[in-house]
Amino acid sequence: MAPVQTTSAAPSAAHAAPAGPVASPGFVLLIAVLAMSWAGPLIRFSTAPALAVAAWRLLFSVAFIALVLLLRRRAAPAPRLQAREWALAAAAGLLLAGHFWSWIASLERTSVASSVVLVSTQPIFVAALSALLLKERPARRQWAGILAAVAGALVIGWGDFSQGRSPLLGDLLAVTGAILVSGYYVVGRRLRPRLGIWEYTAIVYGLAAAALAATAAAHPAANLTGYPGRDWLIFLALAAGPMMLGHTGVNYALRYLPAYVANLALLGEPVGATIIAWALPGIRETPSLQTLVGGVLVLGGIAVGWRGGSGRRSDTQSGTGTAAGGGTGAGTGAGTGTGGRSGWPVWPWTRRTGKDLLKTAGESPDCG
Repeated sequence: MAPVQTTSAAPSAAHAAPAGPVASPGFVLLIAVLAMSWAGPLIRFSTAPALAVAAWRLLFSVAFIALVLLLRRRAAPAPRLQAREWALAAAAGLLLAGHFWSWIASLERTSVASSVVLVSTQPIFVAALSALLLKERPARRQWAGILAAVAGALVIGWGDFSQGRSPLLGDLLAVTGAILVSGYYVVGRRLRPRLGIWEYTAIVYGLAAAALAATAAAHPAANLTGYPGRDWLIFLALAAGPMMLGHTGVNYALRYLPAYVANLALLGEPVGATIIAWALPGIRETPSLQTLVGGVLVLGGIAVGWRGGSGRRSDTQSGTGTAAGGGTGAGTGAGTGTGGRSGWPVWPWTRRTGKDLLKTAGESPDCG
């Protein structure tokens, strides 16, 4: 049977199609969702202002990435990007910085459940931007799954409208964070076929860290120093877990999957964060019936969208791309082409193990 032919994520025709992944994108997304679920609960334990938390989270992440590049023990060639691509990378860094500030600020004004769920409305914005800018259009069933999941997010957050001005402001900040991070992921989908995972994250995280650190240094109420030891441990934990395993895992998957596919999987984050916030003794936020109903809608939307096919690209696009589950050409991996009408790759924990995930640090196409 002939393999499904797809187009790449909108790099120029002169750029080679990305090679197949070492670790399955679906497995990496699963790890990423589990890691990112800890972000909201961890931030609730910090006494530092939003700007300081966001800045140190990214600064420590950049330090970790520098260590990874050093441990590779070989010189990585400088990325050869066009001026427009450098501008896109800079925009991605600024969008990420704005996302972290607005979302972390929302956690100071509303509940973990509402903040995490509302910021997770991003798939609807990502799907629209992907169709408009990348010509990657979700299928009808995918749209149904996205809308159902977002409806669940709104059900959870709706209760805060009756809790006064501060929770409502927190909800608005969370939605702002969703819009900003949507742009960040769409830009990542555009650039990742051109850049290895460590080169891409070094550029984008570095620019975001610089922007947040400069803003925090200029803000009279956001000192970068003078915090207790527990806050520094929280900064390190946010960098090691939600950033290095979470955001970096999503950026890894963006090389092989449409942005709206990765974002739909991320809607599992609020469910995990709500469970963690309920279980941790220092928070003990018991989810309400409304939160539980919204969570069911979110998970149902993910299931519908994940099984809804892999969307389609505009007829004006042509070319050949990589198979979503691994391999090019013959499509030897677990999945099928990301732009065809066939099903998405299944969650492939039966084909890949944690050992494969560790190998991504040495993956040739993702390490320059």
